[in-house]
Amino acid sequence: MNFDYSDDQKFLKSEARKFLEAHAAPKVNRGVLNDAAKAYDADLWRAIAEMGWLGAAIPEAFGGLGLSHVELCAIAEEMGRVVAPVPFASTVYFFAEAVLMAGSEAQKSALLPKVAAGEVIGCFATSEGPGVVSEASLQTRVEKGRLFGVKIPVTDGDIASHAVVLAKEAGAASLFLVDLQADGVKREALKSLDPSRDLAKLSFDGVAAERLGAAGEGFSLMQAVFDRAAVLIAFEQVGGADRALEIAKDYALGRYAFGRVIAGYQAIKHKLADIYVKNELARSNAYYGAWALSSGAAELPIAASAARIAASDAFWFAAKENVQTHGGMGFTWEVDCHLYYRRALQLGLVCGSVKSWKERLVSHLERRNAA
Repeated sequence: MNFDYSDDQKFLKSEARKFLEAHAAPKVNRGVLNDAAKAYDADLWRAIAEMGWLGAAIPEAFGGLGLSHVELCAIAEEMGRVVAPVPFASTVYFFAEAVLMAGSEAQKSALLPKVAAGEVIGCFATSEGPGVVSEASLQTRVEKGRLFGVKIPVTDGDIASHAVVLAKEAGAASLFLVDLQADGVKREALKSLDPSRDLAKLSFDGVAAERLGAAGEGFSLMQAVFDRAAVLIAFEQVGGADRALEIAKDYALGRYAFGRVIAGYQAIKHKLADIYVKNELARSNAYYGAWALSSGAAELPIAASAARIAASDAFWFAAKENVQTHGGMGFTWEVDCHLYYRRALQLGLVCGSVKSWKERLVSHLERRNAA
């Protein structure tokens, strides 16, 4: 079985890298960080939409390119390399995947073409504060088609036009589509470690809500979306980890200390080697996840959990060791190390902590082994 990209997919990946290196260099991320009024780069968002990437995995019948999730994984990996300051993950991995998986034909026809065109920015609102949301802790509710409650934090919630919200209706949890530009929605921007990815508190006071999927399937649908998103995010993390390793290696080869390049010192060699090993482990798990996602395999929950755990660990480690390799320079604003460290921590919390994914992986393995 070949888990590598095909020649066509490698070509797509190569072209994506060329485009992003030209249009989404770290200075674009810095432009968002330096401007408190900007939550994302609108010009880059429009350019990505024109490339068709927002609709890569959306069927042609709904305005997309009709590619497989493997092509989307290739694009995600390149997005991670440049820490792109756009709501790509929230819109494509979460919102669009939820609509594709659980939406009616009418809902798909109304929303997916606009997602592909970049006219809709989506978000996925499930959390209501610290801890894992559960049947017992879920407070957001829907009464007579109207949504009430608070979701915090919501990635890209302050810039999204639409949201998929987890809420209770008649005592059972379901997913609901909400137009965030309608009356009854209040947004509050939140501070975060990575301001190049928007974070917000969303308050709902009687806004119209349309159920997505069957009643009472909220948690099962949410986890199914998380499984799909975890694989795609893993590729972003692998891309970011690879770039962090490259930055560390290039610096080590050009920095002299005591008359020799620091790359010649054993301590630096070990750092770079350890990053490489973790990156390759994460890549293997991400490829397994991509196969499970694109083929609809029953192993997807296990593959997604493994990809999520390995990629989160690899990106955080690579970003941290990149800072350490740079020494005192690594902590400064002028060096790009902090851009990757910020994004590593941000992606490590999207769709649940690594701890929760480890628990989920063990649960799935126990059930499989007991069968």
